[in-house]
Amino acid sequence: MSLEPEAFREVMGRLAGGVTVVTALGGDGRPRGFTATAVCSVSLVPPLVLVCVGADAATPGAIREAGRYALNFLGSEDTATADRFAGSKGTKFEGVEWVAAPGGSPLLPGGLAWVECTVENEVEAGDHTIFIGRVAAAAIESAQEPPLVHFGGRYHTVASLDQ
Repeated sequence: MSLEPEAFREVMGRLAGGVTVVTALGGDGRPRGFTATAVCSVSLVPPLVLVCVGADAATPGAIREAGRYALNFLGSEDTATADRFAGSKGTKFEGVEWVAAPGGSPLLPGGLAWVECTVENEVEAGDHTIFIGRVAAAAIESAQEPPLVHFGGRYHTVASLDQ
């Protein structure tokens, strides 16, 4: 049985995922980034996370050049940021204030939390590259705001974290 890409995307769209913006500095010193839901904690000891990056995006090259990347976890109020970084235009950081993580990766203001990782491993998988990173620094920025999630091709928020 052959599964068409559109059908596979529709099925996988039924798996809710937290929304992040993955960022890295390119070799030219310019920040790069994209919106991702294919992010996963891998190990607690040592602290490892992975992110899947489309091979045709600009960010994989920046991650390779820098040897590190940051994950910016978005909150319910960050849909505009998610949309901005989901686009394919090269002006994603235009007019965006950002600060450098301890290792230099771009951090976006206003998110829930962030982690900065150094690349431990890189695996080519179909039309994506999986970057496994060791967490070098991390912080919670907002413990109260609900997360932004992606489900069924749209952004959603979690109604209550207390239930």
